[in-house]
Amino acid sequence: MGNREDLLAGAKRCLIEKGYSRTTARDIATASGVSLAGIGYHFGSKETLMNEALFEAMREWGDEMAGTLSAAVKADATPLERFEAAWDRVVESFATIRPLWATQFELLGQIDHVPDVREQLVRAMAEAREGLAELFQGVEATGDPERRRLVGTFYQAMLAGFLSQWLLDPESALSGREVVAALRLIVS
Repeated sequence: MGNREDLLAGAKRCLIEKGYSRTTARDIATASGVSLAGIGYHFGSKETLMNEALFEAMREWGDEMAGTLSAAVKADATPLERFEAAWDRVVESFATIRPLWATQFELLGQIDHVPDVREQLVRAMAEAREGLAELFQGVEATGDPERRRLVGTFYQAMLAGFLSQWLLDPESALSGREVVAALRLIVS
């Protein structure tokens, strides 16, 4: 790896170990084995590096989830069976990358003071909506764009809501089976 990649890897480690606001440039330099000057040279600022590291880590999560789900869900699964299996994997992932999820909530609290991050989050949310629509419902990128937007936004809202509950009280997090039961109650 080169210095740029080492800095990204070091920043991701720092995000997990210390969170966004508690990570210093010196922490990243130490974790990556790259000089402090390398941060400015490759990224312009610590914040730009941290933002890129966060978004890269979340894209990696999405890719990992897609791979995990395609292996875990039977080809002939009903939409509810697919949802249940997918939701169980998502909840399991909360624990694995808890610090990255907490960091996103940390950034949301500062969003009015960091316009660059807001713009990046808006773009990332649009990308995430498309990924979630495909992940949970198999809505292809070439399919109906309005269906993709609606389905993706619904799953994004569910994910954020369940995640916030899980961050506060993981013991009360609903399993895939319980979410399906709740959905049945709501639509009946």
